[in-house]
Amino acid sequence: MLIVIGGLPGTGKTTLSRLLATRIGGVHLRIDTIEQAIVDSGLAGHPVGAAGYAVGYALAADHLAQGLTVIAESVNPLGVTRDSWRDVGTKAAAPVVEVEVVCSDPAEHRARVGGRASDIPGLPLPDWQQVVARDYEPWDRDHVVIDTVGQTPEASLAVLLASVVERLR
Repeated sequence: MLIVIGGLPGTGKTTLSRLLATRIGGVHLRIDTIEQAIVDSGLAGHPVGAAGYAVGYALAADHLAQGLTVIAESVNPLGVTRDSWRDVGTKAAAPVVEVEVVCSDPAEHRARVGGRASDIPGLPLPDWQQVVARDYEPWDRDHVVIDTVGQTPEASLAVLLASVVERLR
């Protein structure tokens, strides 16, 4: 199965993806990690552009071909990136569940963005102004929405797990 997790920076995507991968034994594929590796190699600078996603799609396809569950986590801001993730799952004949993680309280979201530190050496994190100014297209198809406002990560995980199970029925 391919579980695609997207959303603006600071909504809780990485925390939720890590918890989900641990709970279900899936592979957590994080585009931030891929992009920083590309930068560290000297092949590109930030922003990396489409290269990080292209590598992510290839890795996801490889893992799905091995019968593994993949949790693909990225901002996933555009319809074209969402379509590409779905195409990876379709080509692998794997079920695809698309998830958007949101933090519906702007004050809480802003505090999260301002209070976090990068866990990937060298990866610059956006500030609040960059987050709100980011090009982020509304989703144009049915998907799971997880609102992390006021919830513990474990509570958000429970909602996500129930939603994934429901989608697979």
